[in-house]
Amino acid sequence: MKVDIIIPVYKPDKSFFQSIEKLEAQTIPVNRIILMNTEEKYFSQLFYGTRLLKKYSNIDVYHLSKKEFNHGKTRRQGVKKSTADIFVMMTQDAMPRDEYLLENLLKVLEGEKVAAAYGRQLPGQDANPIESYLREFNYPEKSEIKSAKDIETKGIKAFFCSDVCCAYKRSIYDELGGFVRHTIFNEDMIYAAGAIKAGYEIAYAAQACVVHSHNYKCMQQLRRNFDLGVSQADHPEIFAQVPSEGEGIKSVKATAAYLKEKGIKTSIATSSPIERTMKYLGRVGLDKSFDEIVSGYMVPHGKPEPDVFLYAAKKLGVKPDECLVLEDSPTGLLAAYRAGCIPVMVPDLDQPDDEVKSRIFAVADDLMSVIRMSKYK
Repeated sequence: MKVDIIIPVYKPDKSFFQSIEKLEAQTIPVNRIILMNTEEKYFSQLFYGTRLLKKYSNIDVYHLSKKEFNHGKTRRQGVKKSTADIFVMMTQDAMPRDEYLLENLLKVLEGEKVAAAYGRQLPGQDANPIESYLREFNYPEKSEIKSAKDIETKGIKAFFCSDVCCAYKRSIYDELGGFVRHTIFNEDMIYAAGAIKAGYEIAYAAQACVVHSHNYKCMQQLRRNFDLGVSQADHPEIFAQVPSEGEGIKSVKATAAYLKEKGIKTSIATSSPIERTMKYLGRVGLDKSFDEIVSGYMVPHGKPEPDVFLYAAKKLGVKPDECLVLEDSPTGLLAAYRAGCIPVMVPDLDQPDDEVKSRIFAVADDLMSVIRMSKYK
């Protein structure tokens, strides 16, 4: 049985060399490593003067332009260049944890109905605590096999699959028609959904581990979420009848619980009436996820007066100057400033002007910034 590895590449750095070395040292021999590289100049700059491509004769490099790249099409092209029984899709920044990555992937792929098996993603050493937790949330310690019977209970999570590290049976891949030809994102889940609806299974191999995480800034995460939503909207035949909110709400709940476990108290301080706030939070099951929920209707004056934040601090049993307030509006930031709290702006549509900047402690560009401000490591 032959195994090929296919990796789309764009602007790789020196850590890519280590990834290749680890792949070549697997207990399951790699037949070919197929690199689908976007923009030859960046690849050449990195590999110039190195002997890696001469050291390993099983590495094939195919260059394409940025205009030609597409998440579905480029991977389809890579698969066409493979003659192996099993191919493994990976990304250039996925670092195998050990030499047993392929062995552990192939173990769970042995089931007759298993079409693909994806591995566990572990946070890197530089991952911030929230990113680390979300990796644990999406990639738990226990392996599982998902099929059509799980759609009712898992919703869209039944189709979850990741080409950061995923092994595919070529025979089933060809039967199902392969990856979608054009998509801006999410080709792995689209394939997994089609496989499950065709009666096959998708396996999660928790023992097959790669180190892979990103400390995305707010706008970077927003773009990824937007692309994810667009890719789902482009394929209503797959995703339209499957609920997608459940896992996101679970993530928010779990993150709030995680902060509470670490001793960080949380409160919502809103200008909306408490009845409306509790109604909306209750609909998504978040009404019990915070230590306190206070409303501007509970105090004499609403924002921009400080009353609601002073009241929230009192309810939490802390001093106002111990409270980090995350706000996106100038009115809310002024209220936090007047309360003596630590105002941090998380920009939505508007960036802070000079007047706002004079009143705030900082602008939070990413989650790590907020964590540092809260003195939480």
